[in-house]
Amino acid sequence: MYTFQTQLSLTVEQAIPVVLEQLKKEGFGVLMDLDIQATMKQKIGADIPAYHILGACNPQLAHQALMSEPEIGALLPCNVVVRAEGDKTIVSFMDPQAIEQMTSNPQVHAVAGEAEARLRRVCEALAAYS
Repeated sequence: MYTFQTQLSLTVEQAIPVVLEQLKKEGFGVLMDLDIQATMKQKIGADIPAYHILGACNPQLAHQALMSEPEIGALLPCNVVVRAEGDKTIVSFMDPQAIEQMTSNPQVHAVAGEAEARLRRVCEALAAYS
């Protein structure tokens, strides 16, 4: 699997600031917030439930990965999806360990392991909102 997730009893609009705060506690900033619901409506007239992709980046870990393997930037940032599903919100995290299948660089593997540990702590902290 390439993601792990949690379910919240908040709306997407309520969940996003909570997710941002928990990411910040683990050293992640968000480089972008893609509102996929609005984009689908604007581009093709499709109505979909609320769906955001947050591009989360821990600058220290990103720097380590880029210095070890410059092409790894194609797999950055770590995406976090915040989406509506019925009356719940699902928060899915890209599993950085999936990168290990794409490179044999042990330094990148170490960074991916650290990123995964941090994102899993964010996921666990969000469980308080389920």
